[in-house]
Amino acid sequence: MASIFSKIVSGQIPSHKIAESEDFLAFLDAFPITKGHTLVIPKKEIDYIFDLDDTMYTNLFLFAKSIVPAIQKTVPCLRIGISVIGLEVPHAHVHLLPLNSMADADFSKKIKISQEELAALAAEIRSNL
Repeated sequence: MASIFSKIVSGQIPSHKIAESEDFLAFLDAFPITKGHTLVIPKKEIDYIFDLDDTMYTNLFLFAKSIVPAIQKTVPCLRIGISVIGLEVPHAHVHLLPLNSMADADFSKKIKISQEELAALAAEIRSNL
């Protein structure tokens, strides 16, 4: 069965895309913990990040790194944090998190943001790429 992220890649489920390449996709988290919380995934469905081959693993992080300046231009923050947990969706992914304090990295707390706000935020981040 395809993961929710594979369904996003195929277009079966809508998302607020930030950037896309042949191998990777970045989009806003639908249930963010901070404004600008972005997910970066390989398009190929591989469950565990450490099962990615070395090239894909390296390129995933380079792709994620390329998006960080646009998020920083869009969302005021001290830093963009990065997290890899890997339990919530069986598809390798990286969280990019605009942070102003350690409390901003609390995955047990979600912020409320409308689909319209997510769409506008994604467009603004894309414009800063």
